[in-house]
Amino acid sequence: MNKGELIDQIASKVNTTKKEADAVLSAAIEVIMEAVAAGEKVTLVGFGTFERRERQAREGRNPKTGKKLKIPATKVPAFSAGKQFKESVAP
Repeated sequence: MNKGELIDQIASKVNTTKKEADAVLSAAIEVIMEAVAAGEKVTLVGFGTFERRERQAREGRNPKTGKKLKIPATKVPAFSAGKQFKESVAP
């Protein structure tokens, strides 16, 4: 399912226009991204938690040459599925 199909499903479930559903979904995604970028956790009970995680510096290898290289520390977005979501996927 892509974003357009998700918007169609939301619009039909909430009985609203696709334009309104798109605006709400886009705003929700934007708010989540801004919060996670600021280092905050966003928890949607039953669905899951979005957060920023620290990835430590490490040593890697160039797969082509086999040469060692240093991979710097970085911050990455992460999602952990909630209990209800996990149960609905794998009953």
